Amino acid sequence: MTFSFLSPLYTAVSWIIVQFHSLYSHVFDPDGGWAWGLSIVSMVVVIRICLIPLFVKQIKATRAMQAIQPKMKAIQERYKNDRQRQSEEMMKLYKEAGTNPFSSCLPILVQAPFFTALYGVLASVAADKTIGVINEQLLDSAKQAHIFGAPLSATFLGSSELSVKIVVAVMIVLMSLSQFVTQRQLMTKNVDLTIKTPFMQQQKMLMYVFPIIFAVMGINFPVGVLVYWLTTNVWSMGQQLIVIRNNPTPGSKAFAERQARLKKAGRLNPDGSARKAPWLAALTGGNKQPAATAEAVVAETVQVRRQQPRKQSKAQRQQTAGHQAQTTTGEHAEEHVADEPVALSKQDDAVPAGHSAAKQPAGKTGPRQQPKRGGQGGGQRPKKKS
Repeated sequence: MTFSFLSPLYTAVSWIIVQFHSLYSHVFDPDGGWAWGLSIVSMVVVIRICLIPLFVKQIKATRAMQAIQPKMKAIQERYKNDRQRQSEEMMKLYKEAGTNPFSSCLPILVQAPFFTALYGVLASVAADKTIGVINEQLLDSAKQAHIFGAPLSATFLGSSELSVKIVVAVMIVLMSLSQFVTQRQLMTKNVDLTIKTPFMQQQKMLMYVFPIIFAVMGINFPVGVLVYWLTTNVWSMGQQLIVIRNNPTPGSKAFAERQARLKKAGRLNPDGSARKAPWLAALTGGNKQPAATAEAVVAETVQVRRQQPRKQSKAQRQQTAGHQAQTTTGEHAEEHVADEPVALSKQDDAVPAGHSAAKQPAGKTGPRQQPKRGGQGGGQRPKKKS
């Protein structure tokens, strides 16, 4: 075999097709186009389901690339005369953002081996050669299969019948058109319009280049391969529509439409996030938990704020320190005040005289305070009783 390193893929692809063919043979003619065509479509569905995690990574990588475009442009302008430093800074930026230019092409690269294997299987069927698990009996059955009157292994250039060329040409147009529509809905609805970067111009150019490439290559594709690409393009279109509607890129046209729908349905939170649907919230209690969590956060924040000390002036701090000293001394503070003479100020004129003549209880002594000069009622110290 010429491509011996692809033998495992030939076996895997042919085995999947044969298994689905045996399943559909219970409903359709085993030698008919429905049984073989649906087998190819089912193989595409299996592959695309397995690629859903990669599709999610592709979305995240594409959005990350859009977000770092202004920084990339700044690096290019700053190090335009130093290619090595520019490359180093670019790699550093990719590492910080967790993305790279090839991440968005990952699903296409993963599909490439399966596409090559399917092309090899159908080309072998067209050349009347067994491949993988397709034996002589299955080979004869596949050669008899026709899709809308075109043999499964027929190509646009390799067929001499006009009806077959028309069927193949229509499939090529549908394949290219579905590719264009899928890329266009991504550019017109799910791109952040607030960021004008070269990346957007590049994506816009690819929107027109890819369909042309597929159209040129399609004239050499067998009908079975065209069925494969048409199916995978339709799958991509539907999958992307779901993502654009439910998880659009912030700042895009689809994001504004989604916010308007949520607001109209009363499911838009004040912070711009979406509430769960009533039936989903009833099952999971999703809309209640965030509110309780928010109340807890607010209560905790208020409690923390109350515990924060207030800013005081120097006089207030001295007064607070004196108050704390009086509290810690307890009864001794009262004894000190009673043992010392009272220095009257002008505001003490309204105080009864009996209060100023308070005597210290017998048997208790304490430090004496010097009387203030110039005060009213300031005089000699009272004599200590024996």
